[in-house]
Amino acid sequence: MLKERAGAVSAGLRALDLALVAAAFGLALALRAAVDVPAVPPLLPAGRHLAWLAVALALWPAAAGAAGVYGQYRTRSRREEILRLARAVGLLALGVAAASFLGRDRDLSRLLLLGWHAIALVLLAGSRVAVRTLAHEARRRGHNTRAFAVVGSGPLARAMRQRLLARPEWGFTFAGFVLEEGAPRRGIPGPVLGRVDELAAVLERHVVDLVVFAVPRDRLPEMEAAVAACQEQGVVAKIGLEPFPPRHGRLTVEDLDGIPVLSYASAPQDALPLLAKRAIDVAASALALAVLSPLLGAVALAVRLDSPGPVLFRQRRVGLSGRTFTLYKFRSMRAGAEAEQARLADRNEMDGPVFKLRDDPRVTRVGRVLRRTSLDELPQLWNVLRGEMSLVGPRPPLPDEVRRYERWQRRRLSVKPGLTCTWQVSGRSEVGFGRWMQLDLDYIDRWSLWQDVRIVLRTIPAVLLGRGAR
Repeated sequence: MLKERAGAVSAGLRALDLALVAAAFGLALALRAAVDVPAVPPLLPAGRHLAWLAVALALWPAAAGAAGVYGQYRTRSRREEILRLARAVGLLALGVAAASFLGRDRDLSRLLLLGWHAIALVLLAGSRVAVRTLAHEARRRGHNTRAFAVVGSGPLARAMRQRLLARPEWGFTFAGFVLEEGAPRRGIPGPVLGRVDELAAVLERHVVDLVVFAVPRDRLPEMEAAVAACQEQGVVAKIGLEPFPPRHGRLTVEDLDGIPVLSYASAPQDALPLLAKRAIDVAASALALAVLSPLLGAVALAVRLDSPGPVLFRQRRVGLSGRTFTLYKFRSMRAGAEAEQARLADRNEMDGPVFKLRDDPRVTRVGRVLRRTSLDELPQLWNVLRGEMSLVGPRPPLPDEVRRYERWQRRRLSVKPGLTCTWQVSGRSEVGFGRWMQLDLDYIDRWSLWQDVRIVLRTIPAVLLGRGAR
């Protein structure tokens, strides 16, 4: 449950599993080569063995998928995880054996195959135990946590809260209950965030990653507007079902310690691409900080010499799911400029809850150059490296701006903010606020790694030409 939002740890296991299957083959081959018994046939040439390794690696995703290895990871027991791995390895062994039979390659060593898959199971199981132990310990220490709210007040709602909190290794923190219409507040075992008809406002006031609907089945039709509010604001919604046999064969459900739940999400959830995006963010930001360090030092010196005040400008911004963080920029205005914005409000050139002014009198001489070239944004590479931002994503708004959002605009908070996005390559300040929000939501709905690459490539000429920079 929510593995796709938990740093994509389980997604990384796909690549790790392929590497371990390959490593197991190498170990099995070395052990088999050490066997010098006259009754045992000699090994095949190395090229034919590598061909069968390629076949196995191609078959592994199908075997793992059939065994359910990569389902919900956060709430799965260790025993179930090992059993699924054993089924996957067994299916892989059958697949390779069948392929060798159909390919009439009957000289392939059966002893090698047996040792290969036995070693693979040991390596896979060992890696899973190690990863789960590290992940569980990190969650117990408060890292990689997810805040959840429960809609409901009856036994199912209380059981859902209790089961999530009873497993600290799952990394869930309880935000509070959202009560059904008419449900009494007295006796509720935890904070009450509001009523279900107020859920949209509740999501605006609180940091919530997940809303679990745990109401009687006859009240589910009343939850339609509440589920829509979650989707509108980019918050994952799970619908808890009272235990009963599934009635529709095509219905896909997740299991939360015995309680089946349905999942709705309106933001990117594919674990592997999200893991790749994070890996690119880390590698690119670290490399850029190292390569650009002389430039960063020169800019810092210019800011220091140009006007009194700190080199870096620190500001609270809103990130994923409403979390706030400190954003870093090179200071481009005189010290204390934020306190002067109120008297300039009537000169604002942007519509909506944002402030943009082409000839802002608070901007310093060096600051004008930094803004025109976007060099003032470079310190945000540190935010990217820390995981608070991404290279590509909607720009992080101010808390005051978020408070003035329309509810449909809050869905832009369902992904990490970024250094650049569609708005930056479409004219920036020349684009109206409503169009800006729509561009960000279109980015979320169409997200892919290739789209990120295209935006980065379009950002380069936009920065060089200074389009829309203020």
